[in-house]
Amino acid sequence: MSAAPGDGRAPLVVVLGASGYIGSAVVAQLARRPVRLRLVSRRPAAPPAARGAVVGRATVEQVVADLAVPGAAARAVAGADAVLDLVAHLDPAVGWRAVEGGGEELGERLGAGLVREIAGALRAGRRPAAAPPPLVVLAGSASQAGRGGGVVDGTGPDRPATVYARQKLAAEKELLAAGAEGVLRGVSLRLPTVYGSGPGPDGHGVVAAMARRALAGEPLTVWGTGSVVRDLLHVTDAAAAFTACLDHGAELAGRHWPVGTGRPVPVRELFTALARAVAERTGRPAVPVTSVAPPAAATAADAAGTVVDATAFRAATGWRPRRELPEALAELAAALADRSL
Repeated sequence: MSAAPGDGRAPLVVVLGASGYIGSAVVAQLARRPVRLRLVSRRPAAPPAARGAVVGRATVEQVVADLAVPGAAARAVAGADAVLDLVAHLDPAVGWRAVEGGGEELGERLGAGLVREIAGALRAGRRPAAAPPPLVVLAGSASQAGRGGGVVDGTGPDRPATVYARQKLAAEKELLAAGAEGVLRGVSLRLPTVYGSGPGPDGHGVVAAMARRALAGEPLTVWGTGSVVRDLLHVTDAAAAFTACLDHGAELAGRHWPVGTGRPVPVRELFTALARAVAERTGRPAVPVTSVAPPAAATAADAAGTVVDATAFRAATGWRPRRELPEALAELAAALADRSL
């Protein structure tokens, strides 16, 4: 991003959910840029900084706020040149899916409701006549497509099968509608399973959960044969996709973009490699990977393979995933083992 139009100041980038798993990785990358960062989260984000402090090349402002409270998001995005909406409402007991059968009201508030509030604030804000509308980038999900066994490439109708996917699709529709109105320039990145050790919270999602089980000496379980495939995107590669949007807003605005590796991994193979990585770290034998019946809470999406084709996003931005799975699993095992000491 170039300087903010009209006043020569560095652009103001607002990160919503800045202390979260992906948010922390995004902040770490944005700190290398000559921008003004406003980090918004329920707890102070990393790197900790007082108002106006310089971290790396960025000037950082911390805003501690509960974005579920009406008006909090509007205040947070005031004056923004770009907003990265990395907020997700996930089941705290699981950590990688939305609450099924409850909690939908809060999920809607932090999804489509949050986008509506952002759009309303930007609509009411004053900007120089020559300035383009603010760029707003949403963290979406590849599961919005809802097509099991196929390739998610951004084409075809969406058939979301889970609460989380429906919430993300509703937020994306609000974003693109506001973009069509000219209030903002909207971009949605549809992400697959994000994993890996990053600068933020101690791991996130199913891969980190299984790594912790292996560190505890417990067997890793797959549902059925474990042949279902997953497209796994490292958290730092996901963060790089969001920062790439700041440089290519004009090319990306107005649509959603699938972002992934395009290299699917069977779940059993993934867990076996993870057990081996933990064993190499601890010096103990690798825990077994066993098959179990899917639980009652399993959804149709759990039985569907996911492969993400990011060809269009790569062509528009030059982004590509850089982290390889074996080294990333070893890094995750080491990080979780060290943090458990």
